Amino acid sequence: MRKYAIGAVVSGALAVSALAAPSASAATPDLSFSDAVVNNGKPIVVGTTNMVKVPITYTFVRPSDLVIDGETTAAGILLYKGASLARQENVLGPDDLPTCTTTATTATTVTQSCKEVIAVYPQDYFYGASDAGTWKVAGYYGHMTTDNDDSDNHVSTEFGSDMWGVPGSVQIKRAAKLTANATPEPVKKGATLTVKGALTRADWASGKYAGFKGQPAALQFKAKGATAYKTVKTVTSGTAGALSTTVKASADGTYRYTFAGTATTGTATATGDYVDVK
Repeated sequence: MRKYAIGAVVSGALAVSALAAPSASAATPDLSFSDAVVNNGKPIVVGTTNMVKVPITYTFVRPSDLVIDGETTAAGILLYKGASLARQENVLGPDDLPTCTTTATTATTVTQSCKEVIAVYPQDYFYGASDAGTWKVAGYYGHMTTDNDDSDNHVSTEFGSDMWGVPGSVQIKRAAKLTANATPEPVKKGATLTVKGALTRADWASGKYAGFKGQPAALQFKAKGATAYKTVKTVTSGTAGALSTTVKASADGTYRYTFAGTATTGTATATGDYVDVK
């Protein structure tokens, strides 16, 4: 597990790292996490510098006598990469306690509708291409017991944590970028127009964008006065993600490239380049 701070708590009262520590002797409470929706059901696309906020909603059921106070106890949803709970490779957790609203109660349980936000900082949390792909969902409970009475020349702090697998997953993808440039401009009607560009994607190991070779990008054209683009042809990216193709100039309009993305890379659309045909 690369990221040891896997769930956070307000005011620094419950150390986040404690949630990754071995469980203490306290009994595990009977908790239930369900109906988790991560990032509104959409992939999480992360670049190289900007923080991405990931909203999560879920249903939480706890014993009626269990208090989640953010000082000695905390609970919420985590995202993890790995084969199983015991074989986590990377973990993402919230920086603050979730906001929960009680929706039902019984003599022994409280059911709540909760929401939280995980702030993803690519420089801190992602280390390479392997961090892209399918991430799974887990519920966690962390607790801390502190004895600060040093009258006997002794103090102690015990941390414990529990995690439960929760149905659901989310794709975390590397952000992609596209460019497009048509030349010459202006161009004579019927003459050859060259449209170049480049497809790049976030390289979390270097913190920069790098060329994405061997990927199909659609060259699209929108005639002057039209409301929608039409695909002209598909071009495969070459070395350093380079794109280049030719078309016959037929009318004034805008050319652009679009990329549909992959299982580990987000979609991208270039800013259109308007061409004046004489």
